[in-house]
Amino acid sequence: MSAASQPTFSCKMHDHQCCITAALENAEQLCLQQSKRFTNIRRRVLELVWQQHKPIGAYEVLELLQRDKRTAPPTVYRALDFLQQMGLVHRIASLNAYVGCAHPGEPHDGQFLICESCHSLAELDIPEISNAINRSAADSGFTTRRQTVEIMGLCPDCRHPG
Repeated sequence: MSAASQPTFSCKMHDHQCCITAALENAEQLCLQQSKRFTNIRRRVLELVWQQHKPIGAYEVLELLQRDKRTAPPTVYRALDFLQQMGLVHRIASLNAYVGCAHPGEPHDGQFLICESCHSLAELDIPEISNAINRSAADSGFTTRRQTVEIMGLCPDCRHPG
């Protein structure tokens, strides 16, 4: 694995606001390039997903949104679907949750290291993993359209507490 693809978990000294600002700027640019509307609700949902720095469920997003104003569940699901289609968030099936994409606008398959203890997450981008899955699928006569690999374990903080 190259240094560029080395996964990183958020550290305690990390500036979350920097990530949130970059994610929102990237989303604006991507939507502008693809002539898509980056509405206030889509912006706010993306911001809430990135504020967590770990996977967050749709109902958690809804609860946070309702602190600002009354919001219906379908509104949140539509915003999350849009953000997922735009490649701005990934759905983590094993946790039924969403996380901000570390590589928006770049075609890639999701590969995630997920801590079973604290639910922190690191996104990988290793083409060899995707290629191996695609080759194995093709050998079986199967065509892949999208793939998400979720690897459960312990992050450095939970593995070595203290």
